[in-house]
Amino acid sequence: MAFVVAVAQRKGGAGKSTVAATLATTLALAGHRVTLLDTDPQQTLSHWYRARQGQRQAAPLQFEAPSGWRIPATLDRVKAEGEIVVLDTPPHADTDSRIAMRAADLVLVPLQPSPADLWAMEATLEQAQAERRHVALLLNRVPSSGRLREEVAAELARRKLPLLGPSLGNRTAFAAAFGQGLGVAEAAPRGIAAAEARALALAIEQLAKG
Repeated sequence: MAFVVAVAQRKGGAGKSTVAATLATTLALAGHRVTLLDTDPQQTLSHWYRARQGQRQAAPLQFEAPSGWRIPATLDRVKAEGEIVVLDTPPHADTDSRIAMRAADLVLVPLQPSPADLWAMEATLEQAQAERRHVALLLNRVPSSGRLREEVAAELARRKLPLLGPSLGNRTAFAAAFGQGLGVAEAAPRGIAAAEARALALAIEQLAKG
């Protein structure tokens, strides 16, 4: 059965869809059989996937955008067929979000190093706890300077919350790749952003192995 990662965050603007695409494409480049599911009604990843068509450097991955009653059946099928499933979830606690989280082996919560993101993640953590899911936090859009990263990381450590070692910087390469329907490791494989993406993928691979 596939290892299922649900990328979830109640706060808008945390970079949830970009993180999901980055993770899925980087894992696909590493040779994994990856399925990327867009269950967010905003359909950001569906637009991204359309832009992906015809891109020569795009790694092979399966993509679907189920909603409502189709989500459980789609998840059952792709879990049986693939190796890793990455889910982009709705940014609110509706039925689709609960279904997606319930199916996950890991809930990956991206948050920017800011007090607002710390406050906003509480609802996501509560929902994951209610569904008895394992959680990992990912610092995203981390600025190159300033103390916020260290302050947020210290607060997460104080609360004994599971923060991943890798983080993703506030780099234009992520947005540029996303706009082309690519992951940053596909669009700019030699850059710092791609190295960060590969570190994230490796961390998820290790969690999948248990």
